[in-house]
Amino acid sequence: QVQLVESGGGLMQAGGSLRLSCAASGRTFSSYAMGWFRQAPGKEREFVATIRWSDSSTYYADSVKGRFTISKDNAKNTLYLQMDSLKPEDTAVYYCAATRGRTFPTLRPREYDYWGQGTQVTVSS
Repeated sequence: QVQLVESGGGLMQAGGSLRLSCAASGRTFSSYAMGWFRQAPGKEREFVATIRWSDSSTYYADSVKGRFTISKDNAKNTLYLQMDSLKPEDTAVYYCAATRGRTFPTLRPREYDYWGQGTQVTVSS
């Protein structure tokens, strides 16, 4: 069984940076894509970024492009999201997810097979 455990969330002022981590276990991920999603109160879960494990191809939502960077460490089976120039509208619970989907990028939450428990990111103005 795949397990995904996020960490690194917290409170940050606008303009600051945070790095989220997602430790993955339970299987090898060479055929998977991993993604970050976020969900603000009263809103639907939305796509943030994704990376294909096999070749490190990446894709970002327009709202975070140029500010966020998704990356991975194969040896540690860990996914990262470096968040720079944070804005109050980035406030949300952030989730990492894994998909065995054949298409890339995969943007819809329902196409992901495994999810972490989420980590809160709060950006103050």
